Amino acid sequence: MATNFSKELIIKPGHTVQLRKFDPGDTLGWDKGHATKASLAKALEKLDKLQYLMYADHKHALLVVFQGLDGAGKDGTIRHVMSGVNPQGCRVTSFKPPSPEEAAHDFLWSVHQAVPPYGDFGIFNRSHYEDVLIVRVHNMVPKDVWSERYEQINRFEAILDKNNVRILKFFLHISKDEQKKRFMERIDDPDKRWKISQADFDERKFWDEYTQAYEDALTRCSTKRAPWFVIPADKKWFRNLAVSHIIVETLEEMRLKFPPPAIDVKKLKWR
Repeated sequence: MATNFSKELIIKPGHTVQLRKFDPGDTLGWDKGHATKASLAKALEKLDKLQYLMYADHKHALLVVFQGLDGAGKDGTIRHVMSGVNPQGCRVTSFKPPSPEEAAHDFLWSVHQAVPPYGDFGIFNRSHYEDVLIVRVHNMVPKDVWSERYEQINRFEAILDKNNVRILKFFLHISKDEQKKRFMERIDDPDKRWKISQADFDERKFWDEYTQAYEDALTRCSTKRAPWFVIPADKKWFRNLAVSHIIVETLEEMRLKFPPPAIDVKKLKWR
């Protein structure tokens, strides 16, 4: 089954996002089965080869941003999609509440330091978008402060793109019922109970506020060179399939090349 996941799931610049129009259970016609497993395996194999090529090329970097409500599967997506890549060339950064040092700088200071170097993949588990999401929902700063951050983020991402850092941003879109189901599964599983917290349940009260905040971020910050993708995430297998294919499709578009050898191999002499 041929599907251009990038084309199907991208938020086009200038498009006003209304998340109620996006089905979190959509699979674009794919079924859970052998064909899907084979397609995922092939994508992960390509991803491994393309990572090696990017490392050799050493002129570009890839930054992949994951955002989503609690339980959307950010950790699981990273674990499954990045399972085949070389960990030496892939760094995952999880963004927590700012430290005193980070709070003493602008909101993008710590983010810029986590941008991957040329040749590497960088994975953001949450990101600079928290400063127009949780900060907005919980009124951590005045509206006139966070409302200016959309354009500041766009300019920051434009700088990265101009300097050969390709950016992909994935919003893992789950339904409220699916989130509840996953929370209950964590409670029922002794090996997963440690992942649940009171805050997870408290944040559900702000579902509508988070939805509006995400809609505005997706609308205002999906650009040609740093696009947002809305990934239906109620079905984990499809979530992993879609994300892996979009990353592969993007890397293939970059036309990475192996550099020439540093020496003339014809003149090498064995002793």
